[in-house]
Amino acid sequence: MPQIIGVIPARYASNRFPGKPLADILGKPMIKWVYENAMSSKLINDVYVATDDERIFNIVKNFGGNVIMTPSEIPTGTDRIAYAIRNIDADIIVNIQGDEPLISGDMIDSAIEPLLKEDDIDISTLAVKITDVEALFNPNVVKVVFDKKNFALYFSRSPIPFCRDARTKDEWLKLGVHYKHIGIYVYKRNSLFKFVSLKSSKLEELEKLEQLRAIENGMRIKVVITEKDTIGVDTPFDLENVVAILKQK
Repeated sequence: MPQIIGVIPARYASNRFPGKPLADILGKPMIKWVYENAMSSKLINDVYVATDDERIFNIVKNFGGNVIMTPSEIPTGTDRIAYAIRNIDADIIVNIQGDEPLISGDMIDSAIEPLLKEDDIDISTLAVKITDVEALFNPNVVKVVFDKKNFALYFSRSPIPFCRDARTKDEWLKLGVHYKHIGIYVYKRNSLFKFVSLKSSKLEELEKLEQLRAIENGMRIKVVITEKDTIGVDTPFDLENVVAILKQK
C-alpha cells in the first residue's frame, strides 16, 4: 500500500473570519474537529496541520497532534501543503480544508480510493448533488461539471450547467442535475509538486478557484460523488449552522 498522509492547512488570518481555526465548537477548537475526523480515515497513515501561526501551532501540540510551522508568505493552502511535506515520505497527499469540521473519515476515504485503482488520475475530489435552489445560485457554493468517466470539465461559482429552458429558478433543479464541489483534494506526490510549480491561470484568477489551474494545464481531476454534504466555515453564521448540526447529532 502507498504511504498516504493528510495535511490540514490552517491560517489564522482571514478577511471574513479571523482566527477561525481556533473558533470554539462545543468546547473544542475547529482545527481539532477537523484533525480528529481526518484521523478517523481508514486509509490515511498520518495527519499533519500546516500553519504559519504560533497560536494554532501550540493548540495542535497541546491536543497531541502533528503540526508543522510554515512561512507566512506562502500564497495558498496548496503551496503550504507542498512546503510542509517536502521532506516527508508520502505517495499520496490529502488536502483537508481546515474549515470543514463536518468532513468525515469515510468521505476522505472515498476521495482517496480512485488513486489506488486508476493510473490516469492526477487529483481526486468530492461532489454532492445540489437539492437547494439557494445553494445553486450562491457564488460561495462552488459547482462542478464532469464527463461520463467523472473527470472534471469545469468548476464555477456560477450555476452550471446553464438551463436555457428554465423559466424560474426552481425549474433549474427539475430540468438539470447540478453538483456542489466539496473542497477536499487528493494528490499523487508528483502531481502536487507539478501543480504548485504552475503559474496562476486566467480562469483561476477570474473565478478565484485554484483547481482551474490544474484543468487549464491538462491535469485530470476525478470527481467522486458522495451522499454526504458539509459546511465550509467562512463566516460566524456558518459556524452557527455547524454547531446546530453537531448538536442534533
